[in-house]
Amino acid sequence: MMIREYEEKDLNGLLESWYSASQVAHPFLDEEFFERERRNIAALYLPNAETWVYELDGVVVGFIALIGNEVGAIFVDAKFHGQGIGLALMDKARSIREVLELDVFKDNLVGRKFYEKCGFSQVDEHLHEETGLMQLRLKLNC
Repeated sequence: MMIREYEEKDLNGLLESWYSASQVAHPFLDEEFFERERRNIAALYLPNAETWVYELDGVVVGFIALIGNEVGAIFVDAKFHGQGIGLALMDKARSIREVLELDVFKDNLVGRKFYEKCGFSQVDEHLHEETGLMQLRLKLNC
């Protein structure tokens, strides 16, 4: 087990982890949204984020991407949920930031439970314009 900085060779494992976890956390989003996001992750998000991967036996099974104090993404392959990987990734982020903030879909009960466990609290609620769904703004003082 190792948490390390993202490298280009990690892209496929990162995308597999993201998609697997997204199917569990976001069943209310359609495949078109996922395809758009898949392209955006590689082209827009990763080049602008500080990304850490969780590697298990040489395979990337999770990651966290930070843009400043923003947790742009944290995903763990669904096969590895409940093993402390997400908490380890969040601990890494906490160790290098004083404050963490993020948006989570209101309907993402899996994510909301995880963030509550990490100590995040809600500071706002707003509309995600692209999907028309509500999002919660959460904050954690590290």
